[in-house]
Amino acid sequence: MSETATQLAQAARDDAGMLFGFWYPAARSTLVRRNQMTTALLLEIPLSLGRDREGRPFAMRDACPHRGMPLSFGRLEANNVECSYHGWQFDVHSGQCAVIPSLTADSKLKCDRIFADAFPCEERDGYIWVFVPEPDARTQSPSASAAPTPAPELPKFSADFHIAHLSAEMPVSVDHGIIGLMDPAHGPFVHQAWWWRSRRSIHDKQKAFEPIANGFRMSTHTPSSNSAPYKLLKALYGAPVTTTIDFVLPNMRFEQTRCGRAWFSSRATVTPVRRDLCRLDFCAAWNVAPWGAFIGAGLRVFGPRFIRQDTETMAKQSIGLKHRPKLMLIDDADRPAKWYFALKAAYLESRRTGAPMVHPMDGPVTLRWRS
Repeated sequence: MSETATQLAQAARDDAGMLFGFWYPAARSTLVRRNQMTTALLLEIPLSLGRDREGRPFAMRDACPHRGMPLSFGRLEANNVECSYHGWQFDVHSGQCAVIPSLTADSKLKCDRIFADAFPCEERDGYIWVFVPEPDARTQSPSASAAPTPAPELPKFSADFHIAHLSAEMPVSVDHGIIGLMDPAHGPFVHQAWWWRSRRSIHDKQKAFEPIANGFRMSTHTPSSNSAPYKLLKALYGAPVTTTIDFVLPNMRFEQTRCGRAWFSSRATVTPVRRDLCRLDFCAAWNVAPWGAFIGAGLRVFGPRFIRQDTETMAKQSIGLKHRPKLMLIDDADRPAKWYFALKAAYLESRRTGAPMVHPMDGPVTLRWRS
């Protein structure tokens, strides 16, 4: 990286890695119901989430622009939320003020010129996604309901499929959560289990990587031979198993495994809640019939254990990180982490200058490590 890129990467680390101008999963869909509101914290922004009378989700800053009362204490009136303090009402999608009960008939105040902060909001794959614009781009106007792109969607490769979700909080910054997510060397030490791998299974690995828009890809390859799930899949379908893994800013890791007509697709996101807290959301879909229910049960049984191993490790790591020790990244096992920080720096530089983002990878790269 250039000196400027290095400085920007350090600035991103110091700012706890919160990137604006992207979609983030704010809550599971099942937690957001009609005729009531729930709260969430996203990039240290307090949100009030709910559904309008048609069932469409909405997201607003959980603060009335009048006196700061959390809107989540109010009630829903048709497609307006009413503040519990003075009864001001705001459209849940645009944030436009519709009613100020204290105004007299001869008042010159135009309430429709007042806006609460409303955020673009969409429902995908069992999550309520919220688009968080750049802080200096937020405007109190109906245009706040627009986003430059649709919310992300988990890739699926047939009409019929099963789907499952897992979630866990991690007491570290989003940067440490993400580089832990993409770290290829911790598996034999953190995820030791008869059905996955052990320290004795460590061996040399070689994988090809290539640049993609806003991220990088571990090119299609044969997955690790020391993992039981891949062995089982090959035995069931009698075909080669291949895996492709993508990382895309700001926080998404996609993995697609194919074996004949069978497929398994997953997305893991690490979302900043606070500077010292992030949340892992894992969503998986698959069509591996007739073993769909078996895989779902396996995810519900073994998935939480797998994730708990990561979260317990990061809880221990946070004890050391609170003293701000000097850290290092090495080649080749830590090269994906270096690319992540370089991508963030390039994105921030693009936002600063208005110029197109310059990808830090020149082309395909082969990395070698042991795990």
